[in-house]
Amino acid sequence: MVELRTPGEIEAMRAAGRVVARALRAARDRAAVGVTLRELDEAAAQVITEEGAKPLFLDYHPAWAPTPFPGVICASVNDAVVHGIPTDDRLADGDLVSIDCGALLDGWSGDAAISFTVGTADPADTALVEAADGALWAGIAEARPGGRLGDISHAIGRAARKAGYALLADHGGHGIGRTMHEEPFVANDGKKGKGMRLRTGLVLALEPMLIAGGKGAYRHDPDGWTVRSAGGGRAAHVEHTVAVTEDGPLVLTEP
Repeated sequence: MVELRTPGEIEAMRAAGRVVARALRAARDRAAVGVTLRELDEAAAQVITEEGAKPLFLDYHPAWAPTPFPGVICASVNDAVVHGIPTDDRLADGDLVSIDCGALLDGWSGDAAISFTVGTADPADTALVEAADGALWAGIAEARPGGRLGDISHAIGRAARKAGYALLADHGGHGIGRTMHEEPFVANDGKKGKGMRLRTGLVLALEPMLIAGGKGAYRHDPDGWTVRSAGGGRAAHVEHTVAVTEDGPLVLTEP
């Protein structure tokens, strides 16, 4: 069932979203050559704790996963697209990093992701991240009352394809509220004018996942969580939690 949120509930979600934004900023600020992924996780965890929130990802155990997720963030590097586990692996110069983070504050969820390069950036990686950001904001722009869910999906997919990138197959965004994953599923490609009608109070987590090369195929690491591009192409994942309001889209996970 798709639930619509009141203005007061959206403001509560905005508070949760700001915690996520600060946690992501702390992880990014900590990222440097030689730093471990676990240290990025610790930086985000500290912010979430200090804000009186709870991490959404830690111990999350969907039916398809072999074990509960062991981190506060997902830390995906280079050809890892999403769901990377924050381990003791150290960042190297030029690594392309995607950090996904969620927090629960006063019973409301926030979810967002960023991608960036550590150290010396390859221009190809910079272009990939910029394309992912562009696809995200194209989707956000369509989150307006009276539109269709397919308008969002179409905008994301069109922007990604126009920039020359593949989209991770079988993955997309989702509704969000009291829990992290709620209805509806938001595909990262679709047909304009199709799907459910967008109504005031709908809150969605939009998250393009772009891959350089290939057709979006993927494989899982032995850990059962980390999703990698099948052909080894590098990837970027960005995300915002967005509310559909009478005044247009309202991004809830900006600082």
